[in-house]
Amino acid sequence: MVKSCFIYWEDMATSDHQALVCVRQVKQEVAEEWDESMPLPGDIIEGFSEHGADDSFLPVKATSELSSQLGKINQRVEFIWIKVRRGDTLVKLQARVVQQRGSILQRKYTIQAATDNRHVAELGDLTLDQCNELQEMSRRVNKRGREFRRSGMNYDWKMKVATYMPDQCCSVISSILFMPLASEYCIHTTTARCMAWFSAAISSGVPLVFVNIQTELIPSTGETHFWKRETATYKQKINNATQIMHGIRLWFLPGLAEISFVLVPRPREVRFGMEIKRTEEGFVCIYSVITGSAADRAGMRQLYEESSASGFLLVISRLQCKSIMPSNACSGGLVHCCDQSEIKEILSSAIEQYETIQLHVMAWPNQTRPIPTPAVGFANLLPPKSES
Repeated sequence: MVKSCFIYWEDMATSDHQALVCVRQVKQEVAEEWDESMPLPGDIIEGFSEHGADDSFLPVKATSELSSQLGKINQRVEFIWIKVRRGDTLVKLQARVVQQRGSILQRKYTIQAATDNRHVAELGDLTLDQCNELQEMSRRVNKRGREFRRSGMNYDWKMKVATYMPDQCCSVISSILFMPLASEYCIHTTTARCMAWFSAAISSGVPLVFVNIQTELIPSTGETHFWKRETATYKQKINNATQIMHGIRLWFLPGLAEISFVLVPRPREVRFGMEIKRTEEGFVCIYSVITGSAADRAGMRQLYEESSASGFLLVISRLQCKSIMPSNACSGGLVHCCDQSEIKEILSSAIEQYETIQLHVMAWPNQTRPIPTPAVGFANLLPPKSES
């Protein structure tokens, strides 16, 4: 019977216009998950068998005939074997018999991959040229989707974090979310506002490094309450637009690094010796350091003077491991940032109890460090310099 199957192929191959039973397409849309053990578009079905023995394959001559034969054995077996031709190669595949969807009045049957029930073949009577075109498409998909085997490997997360993140409570990278204003109907307008804030911060002397910008889906409840109260018409437009908005999230690094300082007060000292203020963009910076103070002893005065001479601000990024960066710009146009009075209260409480305070400041290009201090940030992400 196998011999008759081969004779059938040879006879059919003599005419490019002779119809062949072929897999026209498969209904699984995830092409990257196809593999050669499945029926693929372009496969020419030459025979099928209930057992898989070479002498048990029955030849296939037409799609309607194959459907009828599959319907007869559907209740008897769980799997069948099919013999398909791919180019010059004959391949035996295991498959399931399933009823075609939509064939209610007249039941039609087809095959499904044994390993994936999403992979259902749609059969048709095609010419040899049509089959070859589909086979070429399947080869391209298989080549593109095939990957190397992957396996899990142990990774010492604790050691890596301790080594490359000296302040293990901080992630180094920061972000700020910009909500669209009530008058903004275009994502480009919100993006322009975001970049204006970033450019203004850099122009004022804040040493930021741009990382990425992305859109962010936001439900129309919660943060949007401001313009819902102000503009009923805009609320209706938002509700009609799938009840979600797009915000803009900007990711940035704090200069070239974050430098950690520990301020240690002495008996009878009533201040750490630094004055702070907030910029228009919401950053907290140091604008004076008293000589001989805890801040001066930690090396902050030298850093402040150097930054001022270079046109940069000495910006505090974290206090007691907590970020004091601006976090978002709401729909009302307000920039949400750390409360300056709360920072002063934390500093005052610590000096009263003679407790140390840890803070991080942003480093800037060509900056010198007065004392060895742990730093983490963009500089640590660069590859080591090679010695010439």
